[in-house]
Amino acid sequence: MIRRIAFFDFDGTVTTKDTLLEFIRFSRGGIRLALGFLINSPWLIAMKLKIISNQAAKQRILTYFLGKRSLSWFDRRCADFSRDILPGLIRPKALAEIDRLLASDVTVVIVSASPENWIAHWAERLGAGLIATRLAVNTDGKGITRLTGRIAGANCYGEEKVNRIQQRFALPDYMEVYTYGDSNGDKPMLRLGTARFFKPFL
Repeated sequence: MIRRIAFFDFDGTVTTKDTLLEFIRFSRGGIRLALGFLINSPWLIAMKLKIISNQAAKQRILTYFLGKRSLSWFDRRCADFSRDILPGLIRPKALAEIDRLLASDVTVVIVSASPENWIAHWAERLGAGLIATRLAVNTDGKGITRLTGRIAGANCYGEEKVNRIQQRFALPDYMEVYTYGDSNGDKPMLRLGTARFFKPFL
């Protein structure tokens, strides 16, 4: 039996918008989203200028919007977002391709720099695997588990996508490897593919 596997970037490839921004808009409101990005614009500019890393800028945003929020609140909002908002952000052509591959017994894995928490609900319903950024939590003095605003380990972006894929899958065991992406951060992952698709669903 020929084993085949497909790796899909999520934001911008499978979706029409960045789901981190859309989750913040959904959970904290549009005004807070705009204000927060204005306040944090120096860090975002520094990231664009490569003065600080993508991970450092992302943690700044996560801390501002989600730091100290309880994990139970976050999980509820992620489930609501995945059910009510995320389906409307999915590109129909991307969903059709994923469905086609799954129907052909191809293993499908979503690989995303966005936090795994809201993607997991969607991927599980679809029957796809998931590799994504993990968020760090701690327990306060009252026994409540809260988000710290920091990333647990490395942001699943660029070369880290390759590292995480290779930790989980022995790619030489697969006859065909399909990779799908839309940005420079996906190019290391795209190079893993025997068939590579850049911005295929636009």
